Amino acid sequence: MSNVYDIAYDLEKALRSSSDFQELKKMYDEVNANEDTKKLFEEFRDLQLGLQQKQMTGQEITEEEVQQAQSVFQSVQENETISKLMAAEQRMSMIVAEMNKIITKPLEELYGPMVNN
Repeated sequence: MSNVYDIAYDLEKALRSSSDFQELKKMYDEVNANEDTKKLFEEFRDLQLGLQQKQMTGQEITEEEVQQAQSVFQSVQENETISKLMAAEQRMSMIVAEMNKIITKPLEELYGPMVNN
């Protein structure tokens, strides 16, 4: 029987060579190639992470922060390069989620459905 770690590394290689990952990498490189687009994308990510952290720690999000997030999100949606990157990220996220379901299937069969699925 094969070592599960070897199979996991083979899966990593397959993921890296997949067309979905290659498209994600291409879009990420395009975002970073333009300084204004890169700056907008980083602002969006920083804002998104900051709001998520506040939510996770039970802190209240202010109306000013909501307005800032809406403004930045609108700018991101209007930027075609970032929008394409986000679509590629979404596709990759779905693939990883599906792979996770496949990988954890033996545990689910043993213990029952996971609560957060």
